[in-house]
Amino acid sequence: MEINKEEILEELKASSKLQIQQNLLKKRQLRMLVMILLLFTLLFTVVYSTLENPFQYTLSMIGNRFTYREWFIIWGVVTGFCLQTSSIALFKLEGYEDKKASRYVIYGAVFLVLTAIIPAIEEKMLFWHRVHMLTAVFYALFFMIGVGPFVLWVSKENPRLRKIISIWIYTIIGGSVFSLVFLGMTGIFEVWFIVGLTLFLMYLSMTLFEEEIVKESVRLLRDEENLNLGIEKIFIKLEEKEKIKRKKHK
Repeated sequence: MEINKEEILEELKASSKLQIQQNLLKKRQLRMLVMILLLFTLLFTVVYSTLENPFQYTLSMIGNRFTYREWFIIWGVVTGFCLQTSSIALFKLEGYEDKKASRYVIYGAVFLVLTAIIPAIEEKMLFWHRVHMLTAVFYALFFMIGVGPFVLWVSKENPRLRKIISIWIYTIIGGSVFSLVFLGMTGIFEVWFIVGLTLFLMYLSMTLFEEEIVKESVRLLRDEENLNLGIEKIFIKLEEKEKIKRKKHK
């Protein structure tokens, strides 16, 4: 039996192209999920924090001293889940293999939920107020030691992004310290940290995914004159295939 080397090579190329296309589609879908979760976190945080004056009250005070206790708990659960899921998804997208980072982010989310659940009225429940303060510190700490090393790793892997990443980090930390020093422990301090972190993760999600698309597309579309048009064709074809598969399963 004669082996047709050219035919085998063509089959391998087609298989490789299909794998790259499917990989890009999966990453695109995951990126969309990350963006939706982060956008929801951003909007929910802004809406909740402005139920009362954030320059006067912390997020905890808004929930515990007014009639928004249930909303504070819901906000804590939703924000913890969204930040945790988004961060771990970004780790996966970039192939970041430090398992400790994922665990730290999960711990941070758990402590955020506990912070929202534990009552924090100092005059009536001093012990629980102190526990609440402790869990609040732990949630911020675990998020920083979970996401921080990943950000530094991304900065090393992508020297082009090093400067902008440094600006983001200095803005988040500097703004938080500034608001704490000049405004005291208010909602603005908390909102700055959470909103800043959320926007930063959104920026990373968009930028890193776009870079991944370009890298894979250069390999896939060597013969394509218009790279942008070629990329859109890939996703349109794959989405059509996905729809056909779903119809068959139904």
